[in-house]
Amino acid sequence: MEQLITFAENNAMLSMAWLAIASMLVFITIKSKLSPVKEINTQELTLLVNREDAQVIDIRSEADFKKGHILGSKHLAVEKINNNQLQGLEKAKDKPIIVVCTAGMTALPVARKLLKAGFSQVSSLKGGFSGWQSANLPVTK
Repeated sequence: MEQLITFAENNAMLSMAWLAIASMLVFITIKSKLSPVKEINTQELTLLVNREDAQVIDIRSEADFKKGHILGSKHLAVEKINNNQLQGLEKAKDKPIIVVCTAGMTALPVARKLLKAGFSQVSSLKGGFSGWQSANLPVTK
């Protein structure tokens, strides 16, 4: 314990950086656990689609969507979601909705916007479409 205190005293900047990183990790973990938008894996997506008739929303570019997408998914541009142009999704307000992007990074903010727009069960796919493909799950064109 004395060595730890001595190290912290001798390396104040390094110790403060470590504390800042540790604090951010704790904050991010707590925020994700309390978030109403959950990240789901490919197996959970498949179960939601098969058992609860979930709607998969693909927010990748239209060119990427045409190259391949999850069976039954609908393409919806992020710009349309930002402008609340959600025609066609109104029927799915009470169904589970899973937002899919390329790598799972941009789906969470979009899912939060859908939640604010009145959709009750919104999730995002962890790893995005890349995670779907790396799990060797079916893709359609």
